[in-house]
Amino acid sequence: MRHVYEVDGWGVGEVWAHDGVVVQHELASRELELATRRPEPDGPAPRVGGVSSPTGTLSREVLQDAAGFVPELCRRFAAHLAGGRVDYADVAIDLAWATPFQQELATALRAVPWGETVSYGELAALAGRPGAARAAGSFCADNRFALIVPCHRVVASDGIGGYGSSGVALKRRLLALEGVTL
Repeated sequence: MRHVYEVDGWGVGEVWAHDGVVVQHELASRELELATRRPEPDGPAPRVGGVSSPTGTLSREVLQDAAGFVPELCRRFAAHLAGGRVDYADVAIDLAWATPFQQELATALRAVPWGETVSYGELAALAGRPGAARAAGSFCADNRFALIVPCHRVVASDGIGGYGSSGVALKRRLLALEGVTL
């Protein structure tokens, strides 16, 4: 089930959940917000990538929802993006698609505390594969769980490194929320 949420100053994000497990999380962004706006009240939703965009957001009020944890999770995302120290260790994520190494990367990365960073090489070593920094970087670039699996906390050995299609500016903004400047 897909849920759309909005965070002041950040834009619109999406969470996909099934049976109490997060399947994917797209970080709130202005790009998604612009893609989800309808041009006219009665007009069709804009299409992104050939798929209709979501047409509404989760209420800021308590919702009756089949995925009852999602509204609370979205409030946690909003708190995080407002600079509040948030932990997602209790959030179940679907890693059935991932290789055993990718699962280890996710586990290791979820253990990196708020306000701390590791290099791609350090993340690979924490996941049991020293020397697999490129594989760790590829995993981070394709991260399906923004904030929950905090790839913004993984940096290059000589600087900030990339941040997938979201870009370095967003990575810097997320790190700044945690008191990290690079």
